[in-house]
This record gives sequence, C-alpha cells and structure tokens, in this order.
Amino acid sequence: MRTAGSFRVLVSGLVLGLGLAIGDGFSADGATVTAASPSTTATPAHETRVTARYASSVLIFKVGEITLDARFSEAGYQADSFIEAAGLAALFTDFDIRAEVSGRGGSGGRQPLAYAHTERTGSKVRDVRIDFAGPVAETDVEPPFGSWGEPPASESDRTGVIDPMTAFFELSRRLEDGDGCQGRLSVFDGKARYDLRLETVGFERVRTRGWRGEALVCHAWYEPISGYDPEDYPNERELRHPLVLWLAPVVGQNGHLPVRLHTRAGFGGVTIELLSLDVTGAAPAQG
Repeated sequence: MRTAGSFRVLVSGLVLGLGLAIGDGFSADGATVTAASPSTTATPAHETRVTARYASSVLIFKVGEITLDARFSEAGYQADSFIEAAGLAALFTDFDIRAEVSGRGGSGGRQPLAYAHTERTGSKVRDVRIDFAGPVAETDVEPPFGSWGEPPASESDRTGVIDPMTAFFELSRRLEDGDGCQGRLSVFDGKARYDLRLETVGFERVRTRGWRGEALVCHAWYEPISGYDPEDYPNERELRHPLVLWLAPVVGQNGHLPVRLHTRAGFGGVTIELLSLDVTGAAPAQG
C-alpha cells in the first residue's frame, strides 16, 4: 500500500514536518532517555518534553490534524507523531499515519537507532520498521511491499542515512551551530530513499494560533534517489517547488520547531500551522 503522485509527496512533507526541527537546544547535561513511550511516562529531571498540535489546510479548508510528543536529553531523544484526515478530507478518505523514533546523540549530531511507522487507509494497514543499528539501514515490513521500487534502494543508498523524523533533529543541530539551513539530508523511510536539499531564505514575522514572532524561513527541496515505483515517482511539477518551513526558537534560543509549513503539491497546496505548544523541563521562548 503506497500513496501515489502528489499525495505521496504531501505525506512525505507531513511526516518530515512532524519530525520537529528540535535539537540540542532542549538538552541538559547528564540526562538520560527512558525506554518507554513518550506519551506514557512522567518527565524525569533534566529531560525536556514537547507536545505540539498542528492543523493542515488546503486553501481555507481543514484537511488534517497532527500531534507530536517528544522528549530530548543530552543522551538521546524519543518522539512520536500522529497524522489523520480531518475536516473536508475526512469526508473522502479514512487515512492516518503513526510514526515513532528513538536515537542517541548530543552536540555531535543525532543518530537514529530505530524508526517505525504504521500507515492505515481504510481497513488496510502496513507496518514499516527500520533498524539503524548497523552501517546499512534494514527494513522490516508487514505486509511486504509488492515492489521495492525501480530501482530499489541499494545497500549503498541505505548507508549513512537517517529517518524522516531525525532529519529535522539534524537540521536543528545545524541551526544551533550557526550553519543555517543549508546542505543536504540523506533520508530513508523504509522504501524510498531521497535527499532534502536545504537553503536559507531569510527571516519573517509569523503569527499562528500557537506562535507569534520571528522565524527562519527554510526551503527543503525533495530529490528522489531510489525505491520508487513508476506510479509513485513525483512528477516534474511536484518537484518544481520546495517544502517551505518557518522555524522558530520555541525553547530558549536554540530549540527550533516548525511553526508553519507549506507545500504546493496537490490542488491548492497545503499549509500546516502550529495550534498549540506545551513544553516541560525547560522554559519556553517568548514569541
């Protein structure tokens, strides 16, 4: 079960956005990450927990809801996110994605250990898990894909990669280090292998229900590498425009979070905005 065409690109953007551009600005020295799900335990000392809620819309119509629950420390991170159709879209499709990731790393960068997502469309459900413990990312899928793409992602393609959620932890690290939004992120989602080519646009005042203040505007250009079936490969029009992110320092000066995202894929394009934000274990920045 794979979404196709413009919706495939849109889903990729949504999952990436849910990865949160949060990095080491949330960490505290000497902290550890618990093995339990972020949504089931209290927040220990020296660990920051972030919960956020987003709404996505096409033109003026609400089409989706997004929630995220994440924990960060010097030792590592855990996060899970949930995307579901809502509003107008819920009249036409019964669809949701649940994703989670755990990993390690502090100031030297973020490295995933395990990533998983469950995609449901109606009665059809597929579980995708990626093991990053070795040098080559390995996927376990149930039920199996009918095809791994033309061509499939090779071992070389799956070496030195990160998952869609960790991609934005790495972006935040670059922002904290003063490198801006630039370079590339090599991403593997369990089947598709793609790069995100980053470029800084500038700063802009942003006002949403969940944030008001100055944000860094970043373009993320989606560049497919391998693991795509012909019907899933984005067309030229879909690749002509970047995913636009407005990244704000919502915790201190270094913990960045997307407060708005926009993709022109699909009819009318899709905008995702932060509705609410709750931070424990650290004082939030003033918007």
